Amino acid sequence: MTDITKDAGLIQVLAKRMETQRLPRALSLKDKVDQGETLNEFDIHFLERVFQDDQQNIPLMDRHPEWQDLTARVIHLYKEITEKALRNEQT
Repeated sequence: MTDITKDAGLIQVLAKRMETQRLPRALSLKDKVDQGETLNEFDIHFLERVFQDDQQNIPLMDRHPEWQDLTARVIHLYKEITEKALRNEQT
């Protein structure tokens, strides 16, 4: 199996996971913090796992710049969630 084929398969899996798991959960967390709530232990664990996975996928995204815009938008969403959650904790 070539690296291109491996990358294509991995990107397909990551895209499906984003569509079915990560994005719905992120949007739910965004709604939660937008309503002034704070993140619980499970929410924080989810975000930690997402950040760990993102770090591991940097080489893949470097090899496929066509996915970098989408990746940046998703990372920005997670940044918004964490910043808002922190503000909610402080108030």
